[in-house]
Amino acid sequence: MTPGADDPDAWSRRRFLRAGAALVATPVAARLAHALGAPAGLRVRRGGAATATSVELRAAPATVDLGGPIVDTWAYGGAVPGPLVRVTAGQPLVAVVENALPEPTTIHWHGIALPFDMDGVPGVSQDPIAPGGSFTYRFSPPAAGTYFLHPHVGLQLDRALYAPLVVDDPGEPGAYDEEWIVVLDDWTDGVGPSPDAILASLTAGAGGSPGTGMQMPGMSMPGDGPAATGGGSMPMVHGTSALLGGHAGDVRYPYYLVNGRVATAPTTLRTRPGARVRLRVVNAGAETAFRVALGGHRLRVTHADGAEVEPVAADAVLLGMGERVDATFTAGDGVFPLVALAEGKGGAARALLRTGSGRVPPASSRPRELGGRVLTAPSLRPTASSRLHTRRPDRDFRVVLRGSHHPYRWTINGRTYGKDSPFVVDIGERVRLDFVNRSPMFHPMHLHGHSFAVLDRAQRAGARKDTVIVRPGETVRVDFDADNSGDWMLHCHNAYHQEVGMMTSVYYSGA
Repeated sequence: MTPGADDPDAWSRRRFLRAGAALVATPVAARLAHALGAPAGLRVRRGGAATATSVELRAAPATVDLGGPIVDTWAYGGAVPGPLVRVTAGQPLVAVVENALPEPTTIHWHGIALPFDMDGVPGVSQDPIAPGGSFTYRFSPPAAGTYFLHPHVGLQLDRALYAPLVVDDPGEPGAYDEEWIVVLDDWTDGVGPSPDAILASLTAGAGGSPGTGMQMPGMSMPGDGPAATGGGSMPMVHGTSALLGGHAGDVRYPYYLVNGRVATAPTTLRTRPGARVRLRVVNAGAETAFRVALGGHRLRVTHADGAEVEPVAADAVLLGMGERVDATFTAGDGVFPLVALAEGKGGAARALLRTGSGRVPPASSRPRELGGRVLTAPSLRPTASSRLHTRRPDRDFRVVLRGSHHPYRWTINGRTYGKDSPFVVDIGERVRLDFVNRSPMFHPMHLHGHSFAVLDRAQRAGARKDTVIVRPGETVRVDFDADNSGDWMLHCHNAYHQEVGMMTSVYYSGA
């Protein structure tokens, strides 16, 4: 949701009473001092000489080829996903963003603990970049990992406005031969209803009731394999998933993509048998969780949301919107499908690993690993370098997630953004958030500017993350240290839930 979009006066009040206080009352250098180290408990990766990495990103209308379907959309540099941004931890990044779109935009650097005024939330941490305008983001990512970037305006994420962001660790030995960056997406723009038309249908009550498959009248589009709609209208679905604890989403997309390609025209990683591969997977989808597996291989998961975890073997991994995972594997001999199943929706994205000759599996193939051990966040344990040290919380907030399809309304503690009450903290505090899901759907909850530890049943600090799935009827407890002063968004990373108001903030008093 664009902050204050449902109430322009609320936007103005919020901006000047809260963000304005942070920008005016406190010297910028003092505010940024809290942001330039690594998140508490994470090892700082220093890159040596402070030579800046400079990038230019142009957001503009574009015509792109998805591997057959030619679509008109909005993209960075005319590509989907946008160009890889790569920087060394501890070194400056200077990103000049030009807005050639017909509406304002920003960039949010998802997962990065950065200075507040570089966070890309319009009306809170910066003025939106007007059409024809530009903005320069400057910050030094403190911790290595796999991240991504996207706007924080309306439903722009559900177009092609996203790109991978990799922060390298200069001290990492790099014990692998190849790197494979995989960006997942659910796609409708240019082939089905626009994101704005989908939202209009949802808010008008066309979402149907669970299991009805209610359709959006007059919105025809092609289909792709199991995600096909038979050339008819786009169904609004309430597919179910045991892994997600209930409803898997409201929208069955016409296509699901890996690195901007449909399943029938996959990208291919070519390497040799026996090569050790580092896999970086980003779920940039707007409304879809993906179950990811590589046929004929087990994955050794090493990082979650950029932070190190104790390595663990899995057949498949589950990623909610906004989550990332790193894993390694040793490549077999032949041709193998990497399949990202659209959890509970029936479709899938795919890519190929090729190390030799062999028959390409059909687009409809589903590797048996998808039905094996599926790794989820609660089973991950942090390494010593990423573990949050034990400490009693100074603040404990209850974050109740509610919502319904009729009307289409999703809230935090009973309120939509702009009418919410922020969670107020002080610098240096240990903060606990209890995410309590009282809604019929899962919510990948994301906190800007920080990472948190997901607590297990024994209240021990687990993996460090910035986005975590909260299933229906579930309570997920996380702890973080308030070490980065500002006014930071806390929201569901389902773009449609966020747009109708499932967002609030963590606000530092005296910031």
